Amino acid sequence: MTQKSSSHKKLLGVLIGGSGLIGGTLAHYFKTQTSADIDLRAPSSKKLSIRNAVDIRDYLKRVRPDFVINTAIANIGSDAQLSLEVNYVGTLNMARAAAALKIPYIHVSSAATLPTGENLVETDTLSITPDLNNYAKSKLMAEKTLQYMHKHVGLDYTCIRLAIVYGEHDHKVQGFHRLFFSVADESMPVLFTKKGISHSYSNANKFPHFVHHILNNREEFSGQTYHFVDKTPVELADLILTIRSYLELKSPREIYVPYSLAKFGKKTLEILLKGLTRIGINGNLPPELMFLESFYKTQTLSAEKLGNSSFVDPMPDENIYTKLPALVVYYLTRWTHENLISTYSDKILHPNAMSNEFDSSPDEILETVHKNSTSPFEDLLVP
Repeated sequence: MTQKSSSHKKLLGVLIGGSGLIGGTLAHYFKTQTSADIDLRAPSSKKLSIRNAVDIRDYLKRVRPDFVINTAIANIGSDAQLSLEVNYVGTLNMARAAAALKIPYIHVSSAATLPTGENLVETDTLSITPDLNNYAKSKLMAEKTLQYMHKHVGLDYTCIRLAIVYGEHDHKVQGFHRLFFSVADESMPVLFTKKGISHSYSNANKFPHFVHHILNNREEFSGQTYHFVDKTPVELADLILTIRSYLELKSPREIYVPYSLAKFGKKTLEILLKGLTRIGINGNLPPELMFLESFYKTQTLSAEKLGNSSFVDPMPDENIYTKLPALVVYYLTRWTHENLISTYSDKILHPNAMSNEFDSSPDEILETVHKNSTSPFEDLLVP
């Protein structure tokens, strides 16, 4: 990778999972914030399905990339078959292709492969047991196989574990954004955690800078696993109350619900929803609730290995708290436009005049546009 860069050859990469928050951020970064020396392609699932080994082999054989990045994951609530096919078998087939082509393979993994505890290092993984949930089990199996392939077939890979990811442009309401949505929608009356419970967070905007760096420094990062997390963990209750403060809401109240009661409530809702399906009403709990226990247990990842590497944080002062104002405006605007929420204070968003007119006087907008804004763009006129 380094030798190719030094010869000024334009590098071609393939990104799997480009529609997600992490994948989309990577695609945007390599398209707009890097030099013309790197071209990153993000084929849709119609062109390349990670679940199909033939698709992988045919596409990579035709394109002949210089590196591959895999950010694809099955939804965390997926059944065993889909989790296995996407998170494990897909990872395996991508790695086999990368090994055959002798190119770097960048794999994005998750803190779900780690136990609870404080300051966990990269080697503190869970044991693979049948009782692990499908998501954690499949991601952990993928990590183990990549380690094996590095040792036995010379796979040049780097595994990057993310904790709770935050950033703009997440088209799904999940993870941190599910938490944020619950507060904004005032559907969290009290705190489903206890004092002192902390977690690590991963900044989606910083992530592409790290990927770019490790692609250009393969000797240092090959065969390694890194925790890509902010240096300072965050107390869950404090974060929730800070979001509440930004949104100028009264709930959730600072009342801590015991885990036993929260677990009982979850079980009750599951039974209720199961009963409703018998009369034709479908409903599901957010898949994040499979990690309900983690709301009551600390899990913080050590960033020491990352800090001791040659990577330099491009935004050292940016964290979940400094990003909150921008996240509040972005997601409130998005969710309001999608009619998902309507309980916020209007002054938070400062809606522009045209959106107000669209709501109350669409005929006036139409008249104005017809008078002033329908002429062809002059710079595109064909002579």
